[in-house]
Amino acid sequence: MNAQEQMLSATLVGDRIDVLIGSTFFTSYHFAENEKYPYFYPINAPISGSSITSMRNGEYPHHSSLFFGCDKVNGGNYWQEGLERGRIISIGARIIEAKGPKVIIEDECIWKRPDAPSPIIDRRLITISAPDKNLYLIDFEINMEMLMDVTILKTNHSLFSARIDADLSVKQGGKMINAEGQEDEKGTFGVSSPWIDCYGNRKTGTEGIAILQHPSNKGYPSKWFTRNYGFISPTPMYWPDDESTHLKKGEKIKLRYRVLVHAGTTKEANISALFEKYKHE
Repeated sequence: MNAQEQMLSATLVGDRIDVLIGSTFFTSYHFAENEKYPYFYPINAPISGSSITSMRNGEYPHHSSLFFGCDKVNGGNYWQEGLERGRIISIGARIIEAKGPKVIIEDECIWKRPDAPSPIIDRRLITISAPDKNLYLIDFEINMEMLMDVTILKTNHSLFSARIDADLSVKQGGKMINAEGQEDEKGTFGVSSPWIDCYGNRKTGTEGIAILQHPSNKGYPSKWFTRNYGFISPTPMYWPDDESTHLKKGEKIKLRYRVLVHAGTTKEANISALFEKYKHE
């Protein structure tokens, strides 16, 4: 453990898991039965202590902070409002490591909707750490298994996503930048890139959030769906070879992402170097 590495703890509280960095609340993993899907909120940044993500704001209420879902899966919608259209239901969230330099959460989620067979089950391993006082990490390993033949029609609503808090968005004067240095929605939308970082200035200082795709992911690096109002998602289902993505029963897909919650700009947080380290893990 290095000099700056923080101790973490995780506690099960009803239908959520709370995570503290030292004695400071960092985030909660929510998995209630009446939710559309499990998600993290808030995700508090190291300087302000305020959430770097937004939760179901008025503009797009189906954006729940940091989440994983998909639309147009065998006729179901596992992304937008309406539980009857499809839900991703946690059937086994538990804490694997509750205290130390990292905490680990494990979950198993069934994709389900009324009067239709479940197309997918996913198993998640989530590791949270804080290598120093200005950098927090949330690592996701998501293993998807097809329970039947699955067809996902072309959709801009697919897989891992973050809704950025409005005051850090490009619309409000913030920055969005990818690994190649391309900026904002105009430069990043539909572009393949290993990572995207969003940051902005708050009264207490500059802070941001980045999503990194691991090179082992199928189709790496996925093209990004980005919006200047504060949305980033590596979205493979929006650019399929034809008009849909086909997956066979029994097929398994492993996806890995790292979320960096950081102080400073992209350059100050050294996102490029952090990605170089991640891609070899």
